[in-house]
This record gives sequence, structure tokens and C-alpha cells, in this order.
Amino acid sequence: MEIRGPVLLPARREDIELETLDGLTLVGELALPLEKDPVATLVTLHPLPTAGGFMDSHILRKAAGRLPALADLAVLRFNTRGTTSTRGTSDGTFDGGAAEAFDVAAAMRFVTDRGLPRPWLVGWSFGTELALKYGRDHDVEGAILLSPPLHRATPDEVAAWSGDPRRLIALIPELDDYLRPDAAAARFAGVPDAVLIPVEGGKHLWVGENQTRRVLTEIVAAVNPDALPLPDVWDGPEV
Repeated sequence: MEIRGPVLLPARREDIELETLDGLTLVGELALPLEKDPVATLVTLHPLPTAGGFMDSHILRKAAGRLPALADLAVLRFNTRGTTSTRGTSDGTFDGGAAEAFDVAAAMRFVTDRGLPRPWLVGWSFGTELALKYGRDHDVEGAILLSPPLHRATPDEVAAWSGDPRRLIALIPELDDYLRPDAAAARFAGVPDAVLIPVEGGKHLWVGENQTRRVLTEIVAAVNPDALPLPDVWDGPEV
């Protein structure tokens, strides 16, 4: 079976709920390798809900559909406050990235409570803002930023990552609508240890199988490089 599009590879998938400190219930899903313990955990933060972002945004859905089987990773997805997907609607209302600090904290508390190993934040667009603003408050190995627009993360919040031992990796699409490689180099100049990866031909929404594979490969390269290269064909058991 060719691995592309919405294919779901075998995994243990569990509907979950996250409880925030301000009293909200957020809906989500945890995907784990089918027959072994995960070697690391991706805590995913979705794009802007007021522009159609949610836990099923395609890169995050494909990460959950493929990486437990291909790279032995746990993948946690959830809807931030007020966001709806087929999984359901999380309590609360969108707060522009402010009260969403409680949502990130709830996800990280779930990771700790479940004993999930080596958590990484993986933010996409609006999700990168949450990772930059709040990721340093939590016990993560690093943050991977997909198409960071840097609209809500302030220069001081970005600069605060300078000297932090956690890794900061940003995939910058060549043709991004908001932040392209040259501008990203200037905006992240105060974080000399940040790894900026310009993606030739890349666009903000990472549409198409080639871009999906590039993004998932870069995530795995950071988190579990022993699993590379990711195969294009699955010859194991089907879901």
C-alpha cells in the first residue's frame, strides 16, 4: 500500500479529554505505536481556529496517521478552546493566544500523567505562536515550528529562547504568505542556536504529498532520526 493522503497506518488510537486549570474540557486524540512503547511524543498545536485550523488540519492528522507506525512516536492532537472537529468541540472560546496558555499546560499535564516520553511541541502557524510563547514553561525537549507567522509571539518572547537548552527548529516555506526565509532569518537573529530550515517551493499550508513528506521527515529527523528514511510503501498489517 502506498503511503499518501489520508492513509491510516496501524496504531492504538484513543479519544481523550484534557482538563484546563480554568475549568474547561478540551477534546483530543492520542495515537500510540501498535505493539511497542513510543520513543518520543509529539504534542501538536493546530493552526488558527478562526481561519479553519483544528486538530484535523492535514499535516497533524497525517502525523497521527503515519508516525506511530513509521517512527515509533506518540502523537497527541487536541482542539484548543472553542475549536470544533469531528472529534467534537472543546469548551470555551478562542482567546487569540492568551488563555490558550491553559490549553498548552493541560496537554503537557496529560503527557506527564500518562508517562509519555520525550515530549516535543509541534506547532503549525498559530500553533507556533503558542509554542514560542509558552513552550519554555514546560518540560519539553524542543519545539518544531511549521510556517511560523510571528504575528502574536513578541520579539521578546522569541528572544527568550536564546541560550535555552531546548532545541528550536523552524520550517520556513520559500513561498509562505506571512514569513519567508530571509525575513525569518532576521526575526530569529536573536536566537543563534535556532535551526531555520528553508523549504524550496514550500507554502504556508504545506499542500501536496511532497510537502507532507518533507514536513514529516524533518519532524522525525529532529525527534527520532533512527527511523529515517520514512518509507513510501507500507507492507505491514492494515488497520
